[in-house]
Order: sequence, then structure tokens, then C-alpha cells
Amino acid sequence: MKANEINGQPNKIESSTRIIGEIKSNADFRIDGFLNGSIITSGKVVVGKEGVIEGHIKCLNADIEGKFNGKIEVTEILNLKATAIIEGEVKISKLIVEAGASFNAKCSMKNASEIKSITESREKTA
Repeated sequence: MKANEINGQPNKIESSTRIIGEIKSNADFRIDGFLNGSIITSGKVVVGKEGVIEGHIKCLNADIEGKFNGKIEVTEILNLKATAIIEGEVKISKLIVEAGASFNAKCSMKNASEIKSITESREKTA
């Protein structure tokens, strides 16, 4: 089991779910529904093909297949799948874009001296 998963499973927002507000967690998240607000996690965020986020994401890694509009800050790798539609502002360390993805965003890449890992804020357990 990964340290950032609960009971071996990431948190999941189903396609029939709409959330307006803020999510804070130390676990991974998969969003197949709609989020208008923010998600802040020291884990990974996955936006499924049907997933839509309007707002702010701050995470360790992210895989996006659906739609995102807003500001995203990824400490390590942002992976845009072929079906991804991204608009807004992106701040990342590394970017992977599959052919077919729509990327219409202001992008800035952090250099090694700017990167402050979110994992530093994780609680250490024995």
C-alpha cells in the first residue's frame, strides 16, 4: 500500500458528483466528476476523461485526461493525456504532453533551486 492512499485506494469523486469548495488531503485523488474550487494534496491528482476542474490544483504529480481551467501547481510531473483540455496557468517541474492534447495555458517551469517538495510537509511514521 502506498503511503498516500487510504486502505490501498485513492480518494475518488465519481462522474455523478459535483463539488463546490476546497479539498485538502495527503492522499491521492481521482476526479471523474466536477470540481469548482481547489484541491491541495501531497499526493497525485488524476482527472479522468469525464472529469472537469475549474479552479486551483496544487499537488505532487498530476495526470489529466479531462478538462482543467484555472491554476495548477505540480511539484514533479504533469502528464497530459491525448484527451486533455487545459486552459489557464501552469507551474511545473516536468511536462509530458501526448499528441492530441489541447494546451492553452501560460506555463512556467521551476528550476531545481525553486522546487520545494510538498512531501517535506508529510508526517513521518515508523
